[in-house]
This record gives sequence, C-alpha cells and structure tokens, in this order.
Amino acid sequence: MDLLVVRHAVAEEREEFAKTEQDDSERPTTPAGRRKFRQGARALRQLVDSIDLLATSPLVRAIETGDILQKVCGIAEATRLRELAPDADPAAIVPWLRHQRKVSVVAVVGHEPHLSSLVEHLLTGRRAGFLDLKKGGACYLALGDEPRPGRSELRWLLTASQLRQFAE
Repeated sequence: MDLLVVRHAVAEEREEFAKTEQDDSERPTTPAGRRKFRQGARALRQLVDSIDLLATSPLVRAIETGDILQKVCGIAEATRLRELAPDADPAAIVPWLRHQRKVSVVAVVGHEPHLSSLVEHLLTGRRAGFLDLKKGGACYLALGDEPRPGRSELRWLLTASQLRQFAE
C-alpha cells in the first residue's frame, strides 16, 4: 500500500474569517488557493498512477481540497475521517489504514502539524519535528503490506509550487 499525503490548499486568513463569527472548521479555501491546487492536482495525477481511496478531514478547507483532487484524479471513493482533524492523534489513522490493506493507493487530505506528525510517525515511529508540509504540498509514502510506525519509506515530498511546476 502507498499513501499520498496532501495538505489542504490555501484557505482564508484565520483572523479575517474569525470576524464572521463562524467556527474555524467552516473556513474555506480561497479562489486562488483552489485554482493553484487544481494545477497541483494535475501534477499529482501524473505522479501517482491511480488513487483508489480518498479520505479527508471533516473541516471545510480539507473537504474542498479533496473534492478538487477527486475530480482531477478521477477518484471513485471518498470519505471523511475524524482521525484527520487537526486535533486528532496522528497515530489514530494507522488502524484505519490497516483496514484498507487491499487498496493500492490511499490519499489523505488534512492539516498541519497533524500531517507532518503522521508522516514522521510512519517513517520513524515517533514525531521528531523534521517535516513541514506546506499548504497544497504533498508527499508519497510506501507503507508496505501492513502499515506500521517506523516501517514506511518516503518516495517524494513536494511543495505546492514544485507540483505546479511539474504540471506545466
């Protein structure tokens, strides 16, 4: 199994959105963020042969980013996972991944620092603070037959601008 980890596209500024008095979980991506991520998603479509399953955080900005990824990459199945919310324990996604063993490629869309902690946990078995996934950026991990902390291999890590350059 392989895992594509994607940070949500650029969202509205937290301080500005707070003035609307809506919960931060409702904060959407910006039009420019969506446009730039569409271009990045086209690069992901070239880099990843196919994505069998997509899971997103339940927050609007991750859902919107996931919707773009799903459309551009032709992903048939998508789900929302509480385990991808920013306040969730990054290790909590591992049991869910184990249940997806028959799937070749899973994509997840979420938030920082949660996603970086997840990737570090899968690579090293602990959270070391060496990774920082930028908005709209992505990384690709080989998880092997059974996802376990410290047993994954990093295939690549790209920023949003690197993805957009690849798509050109």
